[in-house]
Amino acid sequence: MSIKWRLTAWYTSILAVMLVLFGASIYGFVRFYTYGEVKNRLVEQAERIVNSQNFSLTQGLDFYLEPSQAQRLEDAQLYVQIHNYTSGNSRFSRNMLDRELVFPVPEVNSASDSNGFQNMTISGYSFILYQVPIHLNGKVIGLVQLGAYTGAEDRLLERMKSILFIGGLISVVLASTFGLFLARKSMEPIGKVIEAANGIQTGNDLSVRIDYEGPHDEIGGLIGTVNSMLGRMEGFYNDLDEAYSTQRRFVSDASHELRTPLTTIRGNVDLLKKIWQSEEEEMSGMDAEAIRKLSLEAVTDIAGESERMSRLVNDMLSLARADAGQIMAKEMLPLEPLVEEVIRRAQFLPRNATWIQGDMSMLGAVSVNGNKDYLQQMLFIFIENAFKYTPSGSVTMDAIRADEQIGLRISDTGIGMDRSEVPHIFERFYRADPSRGVTPGTGLGLSIAKWIIDEHEGSVEVLTRLGEGTTFVIWLPAVFHALPE
Repeated sequence: MSIKWRLTAWYTSILAVMLVLFGASIYGFVRFYTYGEVKNRLVEQAERIVNSQNFSLTQGLDFYLEPSQAQRLEDAQLYVQIHNYTSGNSRFSRNMLDRELVFPVPEVNSASDSNGFQNMTISGYSFILYQVPIHLNGKVIGLVQLGAYTGAEDRLLERMKSILFIGGLISVVLASTFGLFLARKSMEPIGKVIEAANGIQTGNDLSVRIDYEGPHDEIGGLIGTVNSMLGRMEGFYNDLDEAYSTQRRFVSDASHELRTPLTTIRGNVDLLKKIWQSEEEEMSGMDAEAIRKLSLEAVTDIAGESERMSRLVNDMLSLARADAGQIMAKEMLPLEPLVEEVIRRAQFLPRNATWIQGDMSMLGAVSVNGNKDYLQQMLFIFIENAFKYTPSGSVTMDAIRADEQIGLRISDTGIGMDRSEVPHIFERFYRADPSRGVTPGTGLGLSIAKWIIDEHEGSVEVLTRLGEGTTFVIWLPAVFHALPE
């Protein structure tokens, strides 16, 4: 059974129980007060009749009704029967004689037990009968029976019972109908949630949102939560799709970068095998010196390509560690000796440009929370990158400060790049168009450098102009101590 039908059943059942209890209460109160008023009149008149009887053993035991009293009883539609147990005679009010009514008289032995009210039907008429025994010297000598016709009250209560039953039935039917309508309206937003979930399950459109214009109640809160969840799922899916695309591009580029050195190595190996496995007559025209020179060139190519593959594998290993969320071991390091060591070693790197050490006075008494090896690797990446793309001119490194950050600036006067290339230079295997196929490299260095900067909670700023050079500013959070006087 669906929720809306269960809600309707609950609404209907609760309403039916409430209507039954309410109707029974109303019926009980009306019945009690209706018949209670009749009973009060009977008790009052019966006491008057008993008190009006004046008899003794000397005067004879006889009962009677005063004419005025009998008239009042008839006007009140009360029926009186007085039975004399000593003579066996009974006196009747005129209305009983007119209708030929006789109340049943109990035996004298049970007359005392008959005191009280009885409901009975005589000749098709319904009565409430009130009986009061008359005593003399401790013995029952007579019985006053006073009855009230209750046909009007009975009809009233029967009609009331029918009205309550029919009204309750109609109310239950209407409540069921409106309850089902309200349940459907209440569950309609839930249906939209199910529809949206099915749409997402059967397709890949995570941009679907549930439209809801109702009040901000529990259902509104649920729909808001579902929409927020869909938004997060869409973000996760887009991130995952982007990561998957990046991974595919990474694998494709890595395969391409590895295929070139492997092809060179394989070609040179095949050449060496052909040279050393050939017969002497097949090597006519080549002396030992020529063979040695050719072999040395092949081995040199193999060594160079092997070194290139080793660098590529190491770079890929560094990026794999970055993707795996490797945590760097960090400590508080003085920045000046670290940078001085990099500057000293940088002058021995292969280069055509002039290496210039700029103003490093800002590094005095400055410390950073970082990893020495990774920070030096990051600086060497930027310096080697500057040497690589500066066929002539100079590469300069200096230090600047901004607020609580220290900046290491590496500037070159090389080929530069177009500004549209800047957003992509930290992508893996990416190299700006002017350098593709001209300058050797794998395109992984800047990706590794960016990862190291991010791990140190720093940032990098790029300023470049095509044909005029490029400037990288590496910003690192630092701790500045008081400078000595």
